[in-house]
Amino acid sequence: MQRLGFCFLDRPSVAKQIELVRRIESLGYESAWVTETRLARDAFSVLGAFGAVTKRVKLATGIVNTWTRGPALMAMTLATLDELAPGRVVCGLGAYWDPLAWKQGIARKKPVTQMREYVHVLRRLLALETGVTFEGEFVHVRDLTLDLGHGAPRTAKNIKVYLGPTGPVMTETAGEIADGALLNGLISPAATRAMVAQVRQGEERAGRPAGVVDLPQLINVAMSDDQSEARHMARYVVTKYLGQQPHIGKANAIDPELLARVNSVMGGWPSRPGGVEEAMNLVSDEIVDSMTISGTAAHIKERIAEWLDAGISYPVLLPLSENYDEIVDLLAPGRW
Repeated sequence: MQRLGFCFLDRPSVAKQIELVRRIESLGYESAWVTETRLARDAFSVLGAFGAVTKRVKLATGIVNTWTRGPALMAMTLATLDELAPGRVVCGLGAYWDPLAWKQGIARKKPVTQMREYVHVLRRLLALETGVTFEGEFVHVRDLTLDLGHGAPRTAKNIKVYLGPTGPVMTETAGEIADGALLNGLISPAATRAMVAQVRQGEERAGRPAGVVDLPQLINVAMSDDQSEARHMARYVVTKYLGQQPHIGKANAIDPELLARVNSVMGGWPSRPGGVEEAMNLVSDEIVDSMTISGTAAHIKERIAEWLDAGISYPVLLPLSENYDEIVDLLAPGRW
C-alpha cells in the first residue's frame, strides 16, 4: 500500500489525535484528514495542532462546508495553516447537509452553483490576486486581496482543492473543477465505481486529461477478532447515517421505504433516546457489509481491494471501533 490516509471524525480526544498523528507520520501514511461533523469540533483547530507536531504528512480537511465560512475567511484560514505547514495543506470542501444547515438559518439552494462560485473565488484569493471582485448568485466579493501575516512572503498558496461529493452532479463537478475528490465514506464498492465514472465524465467534459483528479476515499472500518462485535459497531453508525442523511442511502441505492422506516424509528435528527438501537434491527448484515468493513486486520486489507478495484486512488481509513492505536499500527502502509 503505497498511499494511505487516516481520518479523524469526532473522536478520540484532541490530545489523543495529536499523539496518533505523530505515529501516523512515522509509519508512512500520506495524509491525515479531519472532519467537521455535526457541531462536534472544527477541523482547523485540530489541523493547526497537527501542523505543529509533524513535518511531512499532508494535512487535509475531510471535509468542511462552504456555507458557514465565506471564501475570504476560508482563504485566510488556509493561508495561515500553510504558513504553519508549508506545502502540506489540502482543502476538502463539501455542500453541507440538512437539517443541520436549516437549523442554523442556512437555505441550501443550488449547491453545485454555489460550489462553483466558491471554488472560483477561493482559488483567486489563494493565488494572491489583487482586488478580487465577483458578483455571483451566492458568492459576492468586492475588491478583496488576501493580506497574509506581517512579513510573510507574497507568494501564491499552492493549496489543493478537493470536493467531497456524494450526488452525481456534484461528483461530475469535481471532475470539472477540483484537484481531487474525497469520495464519501459509507459508500459501497458498486456505488464507488459509479462515482469514479462520474468524476472521469466531468474531466472529459471540461477537456482535462483523464485521471488528473485524485480520488482518495473514506473507508469505514471496525477492527476486532470478533467479527460480530465489529459489525455491531459498524451497524450503529450505518443506521445513524441512513436515518439522518438520506443522500447516503440514495447513493447506495437502498430502498427509500426502508430509509423512511429507519428515520421514523430513530426519530429524525437528533434521534430520540434508544432510537438508533431500535432502528438497527431494520439494517441487514448485507447493507452493513456493503458500506463498511468489519473484522480482523487481514480481513480489512482483503476487502479494501474491492474499493481499489472500483477505481479510487487510495483509501483513507476512518475507524468505527475505538482501538485507534491498533488500527494505525496493523494497517500501516508497510504492513500490507
